[in-house]
Order: sequence, then C-alpha cells, then structure tokens
Amino acid sequence: MGMTPAAGNRRFRLAVCVLASGSKGNAIYVSDGQTAILIDAGLSGNEIVRRMKLKGLSAENLDAVLVTHEHSDHIQGVGVLSRKFALPVYMSQKAGNAIGSQIGRIKDPIFFNSGESFLLKTLTIHPFSISHDAEDPAGFTIKQNGVKIGIATDLGIATSMVKYHLKDCALLIVEANHDATMLMEGPYPWFIKQRIKGRTGHLSNADLRSLLEEVSHDRLTHVILAHLSEINNTPQMAMETVKSALSRNNTRMIIAQQDRCSDIIHL
Repeated sequence: MGMTPAAGNRRFRLAVCVLASGSKGNAIYVSDGQTAILIDAGLSGNEIVRRMKLKGLSAENLDAVLVTHEHSDHIQGVGVLSRKFALPVYMSQKAGNAIGSQIGRIKDPIFFNSGESFLLKTLTIHPFSISHDAEDPAGFTIKQNGVKIGIATDLGIATSMVKYHLKDCALLIVEANHDATMLMEGPYPWFIKQRIKGRTGHLSNADLRSLLEEVSHDRLTHVILAHLSEINNTPQMAMETVKSALSRNNTRMIIAQQDRCSDIIHL
C-alpha cells in the first residue's frame, strides 16, 4: 500500500493535498510514495474517496488515518474508511474515549501520546498538544526524506510548544479561521463569539500572522491557510493580513477550501 499515481509522475519527498478544510469537514492527504495517510476524515467516506479520485489518488492505497480530535468535522468518515479499506486509526486515548461509538467499529485503533514520535511505515509522525476545546487535541509534524511538514488547525492560541514544532517546516497547514472585526460584528450569538476567539477556540488571521512571523524561514516553500470561516472571514482578508509575515521569502500562500481539493503539492 501507499504507492499512488502521483508517486509515478515524478520524484518527490512528500506530496500533500488538502481534500477539504472548514467547519463542514476536514481531511488532508500526505504521502511519500511508499506510505499514504489521511490526517482526519471529516467528510463522508464516499466523498473522501471521490475527491481522492479527482486528484488521481486511490483510497485503496491508504495505510492509515490519523485523528487530531473528536469533533464531527474531523471524524465523520473515519469509521467507514477504516472498515472498507482495513485501515488502522491513530488517535490519542482521550480522543478515542470521547469518540466512543460515534464512528462505529474500527479495524485497529492505535493510541499515541502527544510529545512522543512514532513511525508509521516510512513516515516519522510527531503529535503535539494544541489549545482547543476537545479532549487532548493534537497537531502533527511529519518527516521523511529530509523534509518536514507541520499541521496545526483548530487552535485558540499558538503556544510556545506549537511554535517550536512548526519551525523548520517546508510546508505548513495552519489555521486562519476568522477576522476579529468580522467575528465581533457578525451574526453569531455572543457565547459562540466568545468560544471562537477564546484560548481554546480558533486562530484569527492576525494571530496566524504573528505565528508565521516567528516560524517563517527561507526554506518554507508553502503555507496553506486552513479552516477559514465562511461567515467571519474571506480568502482575500486572510491572505492580505498574513502576507506581511512572509514578505522576506518566496513562500507560496494557498487557501484551503471547503468544497474542493487543493492541488497536490510535491516537496
């Protein structure tokens, strides 16, 4: 398993495709040509399979699903994919307890501890704790062939730990959930506004800019802005706010979308 059509097109160290990003479902595909994984599966199993096919990828070649946390927009398709393709599911024990029976029977739950790296075939995975209103939520770095990528969405603040782990990445998938003014002037009830802008909510455009100012470097080739709110943000506002943090290098900035896949990025 793991070998995909994308692997045969050219030599690469890691390939990344955001299949979906937002409050209606999240899924990220990562492969080095030998091992292929999903980070979250928050769409239906059929929709994830369909979107992979659109990019020339086969769900039959997946090796595992990794779960960041138990919220439904991250786990909706996990059980179906695990059963259909005999996929192990990696998650923290606390996330597994919180998920309970939501995803039904899964083939092989494997529990990781944040702060402890593990090998998933040819990929080195390091889960790290993030600040979100879930049970033991995690971000991930993935290393292979001398390349490191970082994934941190659904976080209210960028802690020192998050900043530490997101340094030295060639590609980042990071949250730009809302514009603070749009959120506060928008239609959401006050308690939801408080949750979103709180320490265990979601990262604002300005907060992401501050994070990138600390972790950006000359070898950072791609930054994917993820989990944008459809109500409290726009792609234009997010990019305009964040771009100054990347002004000293040639990093390509991409908006991850809810209704369509990103291009496959080869590193």
